[in-house]
Amino acid sequence: MPQTVALHTLGCKLNFSETSTIGNQFLKNGFSVVDMKDKADVYVFNTCTVTENAEKECKQLVRRVLRNNPNAYVIVTGSYAQLRADEISAIDGVDAVLGSNEKFEIFSLLKDFSKKELSCIYVSPNDELNKFGVASSTDADSRTRAYFKVQDGCDYKCTFCTIPLARGKSRSMNPELVVEEFKKLVKQGYKEIILTGVNVGDYGKSYDLNFYELLKKLILVDGDFRIRISSIEPNLLTDEIINLTEETEKLCNHFHIPLQSGSNTILKSMQRRYTVEDYRNVILKANASNPFIGIGVDVIVGYPGETEKEFMETYNFLLDLPISYLHVFTYSERPDTKAILLPDQVEPAERKRRSKMLRILSEKKRNYFYNQMIGNNIDVLFESKGEDGMMKGFSSNYIRVQNRFDCDLENQICNVTVKGIENGLVCGAIKEIKNSVALEISSI
Repeated sequence: MPQTVALHTLGCKLNFSETSTIGNQFLKNGFSVVDMKDKADVYVFNTCTVTENAEKECKQLVRRVLRNNPNAYVIVTGSYAQLRADEISAIDGVDAVLGSNEKFEIFSLLKDFSKKELSCIYVSPNDELNKFGVASSTDADSRTRAYFKVQDGCDYKCTFCTIPLARGKSRSMNPELVVEEFKKLVKQGYKEIILTGVNVGDYGKSYDLNFYELLKKLILVDGDFRIRISSIEPNLLTDEIINLTEETEKLCNHFHIPLQSGSNTILKSMQRRYTVEDYRNVILKANASNPFIGIGVDVIVGYPGETEKEFMETYNFLLDLPISYLHVFTYSERPDTKAILLPDQVEPAERKRRSKMLRILSEKKRNYFYNQMIGNNIDVLFESKGEDGMMKGFSSNYIRVQNRFDCDLENQICNVTVKGIENGLVCGAIKEIKNSVALEISSI
């Protein structure tokens, strides 16, 4: 009977793509992949270090799987492992810690998966993080979506972030290889391919090709498909990309654009590369290109020095912008960052209050945006059947749509007339099934 492995991802879509690649290596070495809830011989945790909660969750998960199988071999890799190897190796039951360079070398580094008295640690120095491991993956139980890493690392110096330390300098996959790997995923039948990276818009360093030019190459690949840029820095979302989105149906009407703060004082302290005015101009340009474009925003609350004045500047700034939803992050102190040394730390209770206010605002923005779509037609990629007997999917402008399950609609892009909203999801009438492939692009 083959040995079994269970894999779990903490963090972003980039991590999902890398976890899937690790899983494929286990499959090639005779393992069967099982669910994390099942009893497995080996457990692999691909970690993130963006938030404190991700680290706490990692520790809790290790303890949980060992209750299920005390003899299981536990491997922890990813950003948290890169930065806190000694801390992780001290967790009872962890057998191996692999850094960012080593995550794809499990079978060359570990000769067997029998528990030893001491943990093995394989972590390269941070200044040697220069490898680029090809990674792609699919959503669980779905043939509709695949994550595909085209960029890694980051050259930005944001004061709150440990990602540059954990992943190294910005680097990109060879554009010819990007197209080659992308074609393989399309040929395998995936209707949505999510290009991932730490800073996807920074794609192209060391190549005579930028992100916009890569997009132009991808939309020329044979087949009907659409491209979704789901996360891109505001200073990298160029007029060319916005115009290209308007000019072709192959680019989805959706951008996810990190803001972090609506106060210039806080943005400067964070060492972000734009001002509030710059950000507003980008949003207004995108909205002018298409009033139904979906725009998501990342925002951090409780950053050191953020008084009630700066927070309300952020709140009112977001209130006035034509955006459709927020991803709200409560600031957490990260070791080895500049922000942890800053004065005027915000009390945890106040961080929580501000976070709640912005989450409520996000729901209001989302509901308003959804209601604006009633009576309009949207293209929706439907996924597999859910536990509730319904099937769900995303529209081009990132509206979550539900429909009664129909096997003929699985992995199909359908034109839907929006009729209303139920339990936070859009409902509608299906007009036609389209033969197209969805492509989504993303970073941390």
